[in-house]
Amino acid sequence: MQRLLLPPLKAFVGSRSVGLLVPGPASRAQWGCSFGSRRPLRPGQYGTITEVALQSGKGTVPLPSKAAEQAVGRWLLVCSGTVAGAVILGGVTRLTESGLSMVDWHLIKEMKPPTSQEEWEAEFQKYQQFPEFKILNHDMTLAEFKFIWYMEYSHRMWGRAVGLAYILPAAYFWRKGWLSRGMKGRVLALCGLVCFQGLLGWYMVKSGLEEKPESYDIPRVSQYRLAAHLGSALVLYCASLWTSLSLLLPQHKLPETQQLLWLRRFAGGTAGLVFLTALSGAFVAGLDAGLVYNSFPKMGDSWIPEDLLTFSPILKNVFENPTMVQFDHRLLGITSVTAITALYFLSRRVPLPRRTKMAAVTLLALAYTQVALGISTLLMYVPTPLAATHQSGSLALLSGALWLMNELRRVPK
Repeated sequence: MQRLLLPPLKAFVGSRSVGLLVPGPASRAQWGCSFGSRRPLRPGQYGTITEVALQSGKGTVPLPSKAAEQAVGRWLLVCSGTVAGAVILGGVTRLTESGLSMVDWHLIKEMKPPTSQEEWEAEFQKYQQFPEFKILNHDMTLAEFKFIWYMEYSHRMWGRAVGLAYILPAAYFWRKGWLSRGMKGRVLALCGLVCFQGLLGWYMVKSGLEEKPESYDIPRVSQYRLAAHLGSALVLYCASLWTSLSLLLPQHKLPETQQLLWLRRFAGGTAGLVFLTALSGAFVAGLDAGLVYNSFPKMGDSWIPEDLLTFSPILKNVFENPTMVQFDHRLLGITSVTAITALYFLSRRVPLPRRTKMAAVTLLALAYTQVALGISTLLMYVPTPLAATHQSGSLALLSGALWLMNELRRVPK
């Protein structure tokens, strides 16, 4: 750093304009500068660069761009991990039917859980006024209520921790000047998406608390709002992970061949297919569609069940008919694993770096593991531990697809 700064400083200090930086005439020795040797500054003395920084109101010098990129990249990698934890915990909350146990939402007030017997009784009485207790859990005890309440409480508190993990370091990095202009816009978008995600979560929960006199079905949240809530979380996760990988992993200098171009496009399409398959899982969860046909590869005794298109209009079946929703999820899963298999064999025909090959192999292994988990979950009538592992596997598979895409990204000129 001294070698880079010293020649410009020689010219700068030797010019007349340097007199603007000091209160009066002074020798080079008083400034703490010696061109022939390194002379330590006395207490209370400042070098020219530090003095300029202090006079301009900047008490700290920004990190070199590479070090700043590494710090921001590690932060976003941790943030993507917290989002993954929120998605997994939200899936477990849904599987244990705990999501409607907290019937109101307060940003600060609800952070303190009930502590006394009276407070727990009051919380339980609020829950008893809503459809889930009246229709499904009318014989629930206070001890059972505490379990589902704490499940939802932990999910909400984790969501607040995710928000702090994004917003507080973002403010710190911004103040330190470690964010480039483009990165500032991206970080603002991520922080805004975190806040939107929290509001969308409560909007989803409200749909399960509404009274529906004409329906005697089990109270559940809207599958549309559940898919929107999961989809925004996946977008937040993908954007954070992609940005962190782009900052942390050095880009390969790959020759721009036609084969590589096709491989890059195919990898992008496959990642989109994996994302769509994970999103369709929200409709499966929202409609309990995993419980309608617990057989594989056929659905019951046929490949195409008779009740696939029972709703009218036909498009309604895609989002509201549990049979069609499960059929679509199966089809998307099989298509995804087929595409990943083809992607792997295509990657073997292109000369790639070792790390890129490792990403392709990892993606293939994750795909077949996820298929095995999905089939097992279906055949065993959706046990909570196995179903939660299957939901976590979708995030792992999406991460593998993003990693491979990142490895194949175009080297900037």
